[in-house]
Amino acid sequence: MQRKKILLLGLMSVLIPTMTHAQAVIPTETDEQKTPQLTEVQKEFTNLPEQKRVDYLKFVNEASRLFNEKRIFEALEQIDEARKIFDRNVDIFNLLGSCYVEFRDFTKAREFYDKALALEPKSSIILFNVAELEFVTRNWQVCLVKMKELLPLIPEVSVQTKRIVELKMLLCHLALDQEEEAKALANKYDPLRDDSPFYYYAQASICYRNKDLIKAEEFLQMANRVFVNPAYLAPWQDTLIEFGYIASFYGGGELPTEAAASDASPAPQPQPESGAK
Repeated sequence: MQRKKILLLGLMSVLIPTMTHAQAVIPTETDEQKTPQLTEVQKEFTNLPEQKRVDYLKFVNEASRLFNEKRIFEALEQIDEARKIFDRNVDIFNLLGSCYVEFRDFTKAREFYDKALALEPKSSIILFNVAELEFVTRNWQVCLVKMKELLPLIPEVSVQTKRIVELKMLLCHLALDQEEEAKALANKYDPLRDDSPFYYYAQASICYRNKDLIKAEEFLQMANRVFVNPAYLAPWQDTLIEFGYIASFYGGGELPTEAAASDASPAPQPQPESGAK
């Protein structure tokens, strides 16, 4: 089964930016107004002995590196060491959730994402991962609602992330037989003005829906010619693989059905897939 890449959109590896050596600054009224207040969790962390904070950040950064290399069991070992020092970091819970997604243990993943949201309820990174859980478990209506709520929270500069969310919304519309809504979304952006592969993957999705496989492949090939970096296109391809429009190297490619949705249950034991990328 193709492992869905629920994106950890970059581990925020430190709790607060002032943990490094800061220069002494005489505060002015303007400075004080601009300086954000520390949360209770951040205050707890800063009260730890310096060596514990250094060790903690070392474990967190190493866990993030191992996760990005898909060395999930090793990442979990580093996370365990970090949690022995401090166990209220939103990034640790988010990373744990993503580790369990790699194992397709969605129940456990949701548990840790919920813990992360309890600490930072407006984090677009965590909200994206929660919405992705609905996508990979084929809860299309719930996923559509969550993606719509998420979209305005993503910074405008994060064009790639915004367009990925909109592609997932389009696919939800198709799964719900809302073809007109999907077509309207597919034609939302001019490919000559939009700096993302959205147009090509959206049009390919419509073609796959209409069984026009040759035309769908043509759109994907156009995307490959315009955006030549395979790493840049990987999340777009993963999205169509997870949905069932593109066959994975390891199998799959079945169109989404209600029966398939009922089979998307969490794995009973966290076992990594041999085909995980």
